[in-house]
Amino acid sequence: MGKYLALWEIDQTRIPDDPKERGAGWSALMAEIGLTKDWGAFVGETSGYAIYEGTELEVMNAIQQYIPFASFHVHPIASVDQVSEMIESLSK
Repeated sequence: MGKYLALWEIDQTRIPDDPKERGAGWSALMAEIGLTKDWGAFVGETSGYAIYEGTELEVMNAIQQYIPFASFHVHPIASVDQVSEMIESLSK
């Protein structure tokens, strides 16, 4: 199982003008957090990040539920142990 950093951004053309509709949309998106281990929105922006844990397929499926309302840039994350192992292998 891997860990992934997903930087997300809401498609502003899909955000309703009415605050109540906008709140309902955010509520629907927040209800589908699923594999997320950490999540945050950047203050004053319509973007943020999520940390997912799972297989590539699980993460891809989790992200697809937000399309076309958000776009994502996903980066695999290496743990401290994995980086230490890489450094050790360089030293041999």
